[in-house]
Amino acid sequence: MGLFDKFKSIFSTNKKEKEEVEVYDKGLEKSRKEFVSKISLLNLKYKKVSPEYFEELEEILIMADIGVSTVMEFIDRLKRRVKKENIENSEDLKEIIVDEMFIIYVDNSIMVNKINFAESGPTVVLFVGVNGVGKTTTIGKIASRLKEEGKKVLLVAGDTFRAGAIEQIREWGERTSSPVVYREDADPASVIYDGVMKAKEEDYDVVLIDTAGRLQNKTNLMNELEKMNKVIEKIIPEAPHETLLVIDATTGQNGISQAKEFQKITNITGIVLTKLDGTAKGGIVLAIKEALGIPVKFVGLGEQAKDLRTFDIEKYIYGLFKDM
Repeated sequence: MGLFDKFKSIFSTNKKEKEEVEVYDKGLEKSRKEFVSKISLLNLKYKKVSPEYFEELEEILIMADIGVSTVMEFIDRLKRRVKKENIENSEDLKEIIVDEMFIIYVDNSIMVNKINFAESGPTVVLFVGVNGVGKTTTIGKIASRLKEEGKKVLLVAGDTFRAGAIEQIREWGERTSSPVVYREDADPASVIYDGVMKAKEEDYDVVLIDTAGRLQNKTNLMNELEKMNKVIEKIIPEAPHETLLVIDATTGQNGISQAKEFQKITNITGIVLTKLDGTAKGGIVLAIKEALGIPVKFVGLGEQAKDLRTFDIEKYIYGLFKDM
């Protein structure tokens, strides 16, 4: 039994898993239709595995935003298996394609997809990313999840520049019954200082901090983030416990370029990939692993708060290939 068959078996018998995989199923529908239909057509065109088959498969994978070097490595692995297992029929490659996708993501590395909670005291999570990627909405959705888990959550409006940013995070505060620390036209580091002090003094479990999304002037942003980190660490050593970079999946390779720039500026511990349901190029998850080596911790698979999911590679692979 291949990995894909194992996924199918688990997800069809376990009720809780079945419910969660349905969210992945629905959220990856655009990518799956595009991706699977192209591979199915390729298998109709080439009944036998050939150099031309691999050339066109390579093109399909690159168009799915998987990333060129990942695709090259992936194709090499497929070719080796074809030779080793004497595979001639292209239909027999379907399951091997899925298996190798999973293996190439995991790649003997431990990719932790959970929030790194502090052993004691408040857990501080800093959110970074350019404007328009859904940073504040992500903070609200994660606050909603944490509240459901019974955690005491504080929101901090560290984006004091963008018009509407404070109103937006306050709205999420009301929706999730989470207090919000904010001050208009104030230095972001001073607002963050107030927020982290409040969290420490009033025994909050988690502090979620919004930041401005300017990447045009990297020097200013680097100085600002450095100042924020120093302020946080002064109050709570070892904090921030997470710095999550929010990327809009619909921007494709541009999102990865943004991530590389942010990596130069600050220590990114995880990725939140929003709007994955809005793109037909769902292969970006694999490209992020290859280009950045940072775990994807959350994926946005719909508009509702519950549609922001902890990333699960098995459910992702299943959702991407289930119609094959």
